[in-house]
Amino acid sequence: MKSCKTKICPAVKGKFIVVGSKKLYIKGVTYGTFRPNREGELYPKPDVVARDFAMMASQGINSVRTYTVPPGWLLDLAAKHNLYVMVGLPWEQHIAFLDQKKRIQDIEKRVRAGVRACVGHQAILCYAIGNEIPAPIVRWYGRQRVENFLKRLYLTVKAEDSEALVTYVNYPSTEYLQLPFVDFVCFNVYLESRDRLEAYLARLHNIAGDRPLVMAEIGLDSLRNGEETQAKTLDWQIQTILAAGCAGCFVFAWTDEWYRGGFDIEDWDFGLTDRQRRPKPALSAVHQAFAAGPFPAYLPCPRISVAVCSYNGASTIRDTLEALQYLDYPNYEVIVVDDGSTDGVAAIAKEYKVRVIIHKQNRGLSSARNTALEAATGAIIAYIDDDAYPDPHWLTYLAATFLKGDWAGVGGPNIPPPGDGLIADCVSNAPGGPIHVLLSDQEAEHIPGCNMAYWKTHLQEIGGFDPRFRAAGDDVDICWRLQERGWKIGFSPSAVVWHHRRNSVKMYWKQQQGYGKAEALLEQKWPQKYNAAGHLNWSGRLYGKGLVQILGWRLSRIYHGTWGSALFQSVYQPAPGLFPALPTMPEWYLVILALAGLSSLGLLWKPMVWTVPFLLAAIAAPVTQAILSASKASFTTPVASRLPRFQLYSLTVLLYLLQPLARLKGRLDNGLTPWRRRGVSFLQFPRPRKDQIWSESWQSQEQWLERLEFGLREQGAVIYRGSDFDRWDLEVRGGLFGAVRILMTIEEHGGGKQLLRFRSWPRVAVPALIIKFLLLLLCAVAAFDQAGMASAILGTVAVLLLLANFQDCATAKASYLYVLRQLEGINLESATNNPTNSQQNKQAAIIGVEL
Repeated sequence: MKSCKTKICPAVKGKFIVVGSKKLYIKGVTYGTFRPNREGELYPKPDVVARDFAMMASQGINSVRTYTVPPGWLLDLAAKHNLYVMVGLPWEQHIAFLDQKKRIQDIEKRVRAGVRACVGHQAILCYAIGNEIPAPIVRWYGRQRVENFLKRLYLTVKAEDSEALVTYVNYPSTEYLQLPFVDFVCFNVYLESRDRLEAYLARLHNIAGDRPLVMAEIGLDSLRNGEETQAKTLDWQIQTILAAGCAGCFVFAWTDEWYRGGFDIEDWDFGLTDRQRRPKPALSAVHQAFAAGPFPAYLPCPRISVAVCSYNGASTIRDTLEALQYLDYPNYEVIVVDDGSTDGVAAIAKEYKVRVIIHKQNRGLSSARNTALEAATGAIIAYIDDDAYPDPHWLTYLAATFLKGDWAGVGGPNIPPPGDGLIADCVSNAPGGPIHVLLSDQEAEHIPGCNMAYWKTHLQEIGGFDPRFRAAGDDVDICWRLQERGWKIGFSPSAVVWHHRRNSVKMYWKQQQGYGKAEALLEQKWPQKYNAAGHLNWSGRLYGKGLVQILGWRLSRIYHGTWGSALFQSVYQPAPGLFPALPTMPEWYLVILALAGLSSLGLLWKPMVWTVPFLLAAIAAPVTQAILSASKASFTTPVASRLPRFQLYSLTVLLYLLQPLARLKGRLDNGLTPWRRRGVSFLQFPRPRKDQIWSESWQSQEQWLERLEFGLREQGAVIYRGSDFDRWDLEVRGGLFGAVRILMTIEEHGGGKQLLRFRSWPRVAVPALIIKFLLLLLCAVAAFDQAGMASAILGTVAVLLLLANFQDCATAKASYLYVLRQLEGINLESATNNPTNSQQNKQAAIIGVEL
């Protein structure tokens, strides 16, 4: 056989398969299975195969998928016609294959033998370690046992051919299988609706993550649908798949000739040729669709301005600018904004064909992005960081997504490039990296600033970026502001940029501390987006590396359908509850500190030693999460022994523990504390209260509540709306544990006149009541036990918490009353103290009465 050493073998690079530096878009067909020939091989005679391969090559086909291990002569013929072969490694996956140890060993042995028969051949594209293990079999054994067995087969293949690519061919009925070890993701998908296929491809891209996605089987039966319908369907299927950013597809099948289970299959005609190898209309359609490639010539190319904003980024910006020179897009410009750098950024930028704008002083990232926005001549402006570089088709995928949907902005994944070193590899698997948040498979809630693009007019309409965000947080703010206008943000899974991660623990700490500062600034501007503890509540789902594993039971369930009958079986992952999520918050370290303080009281009063187990449990929670999360890491740095692997995982665990601590410091230093208060600066005694407003102009209850809500937000208060099951309308949060709830009703008095009635009452969170009760109880017991110092400390802490809760409720009450008095600009207290003026106040449209 011909050795792969004479030809560069396929490899994976991010979302694509490459040969050398060139992308290989798989344009393939399936081949077989066939009736055995005279030599017992499940393929036609060599002369028939040679004619088939020659016709494939003439039609623009570059890959063939086989379902059995091909003989050496077939691989040689494939190489002769410049065809790559996806080698199927067959085994009896349709039966209960894990029941017998001998069968498992036999499967592994046959897989090893199949790889040995092909290893090193230049025609090999990859090995497929399985194809559509039936859903009932997977359900019988459970997901984890099947996943572990497939990983065992994967390692078997790699042991025989370490350079080869390995995949598993899945299908919608077992979509939930999690196989992070395979080199790229393959699915067999038969959907006869363009919209459904497009939507499902978006879902599969999110399952594939940073890896390539290949459709291993697509097609249509011409026997039932007709040859013309088959041709038209394959045309739009291929176009949709390539435009969606897939690395390619295999059409099922080359010929109608199909042999399976000892019989010729004659009631299906999926072939591009008939059983006599005569071309059907589908072959010509496939040829044209493959020739058009992922980007048809007629695709519009709106002008795009690429903005690179840099502050002292001389060490990495050269890679960025170098890659930008080779973008495969016909209509773009590059603008570099040097934001007061002192390391020669501008001099480097001037070596390239880019526009350079220099700020004499450092103004901050948002200001630099606004400068680029003003200078941009494109209809779209795309932002990339100075420590990232784009895929050659970055702009093309962005533009195609813009034109395909009604998006104000579009983003894509940012992938850490290999070769940045061991620490950068660990950082790429640690939390706190730039990740995207998706509301659906195609719509984003947030796209990171290192890979985001917007219509220029939309950014101008909202006033550009907020200058208060000097180093981070600007991307989150701009997304929320656009969505506040009712606009949507799209996500293109193949609009890839390669983003360097920090390559030292010190730099990572500094970065995360800066992100903590950005969170504080965001909370000040968007308090309603954060909960009482200061934790951001994303509406969408986070995607990327470095996600913390939540502790708890049954956090995910698989939708099988009744008796496992669902055609699309997926994982359902409900949002974690409050208590499982608490150890993931930076403020959990304050809980540990508080428990440590209580435990130290054991030196003064021995019963307090019983708080030590709670302290240990509080410490164990983030440590356990860090270990579990780090165990999911996938490193690009090759390591040959256990010690380096242990060091990689240990450092990643350490980063998981350091990240929330760095975030906490940044948050506390900039005002995002659990004891913060939002609203007016004065207090109002938070007793239950009723108020009235007389209005001469009619408005609906929703309009009045919206006016009240808007006024409270203008005062910086944090507002929550009651749910469908609540007997209150608005909740004004004063602090961590104290709030005021408001209920409103309207009396209609004819002629458009209304009497608005408001009832408000304080609310203290149940956990706060429990904590204070326990502290007071311990204080009393310590006093009874004559532990005066411990009793005094516990009592003081309880009193301080009581005062803090009172202040929280009083702040919320004051904010509510202040806005209520401002609804029509009349002071409620003066109206209450001067009842004789009530008629005059009615004419002015408002009366305030405390009942």
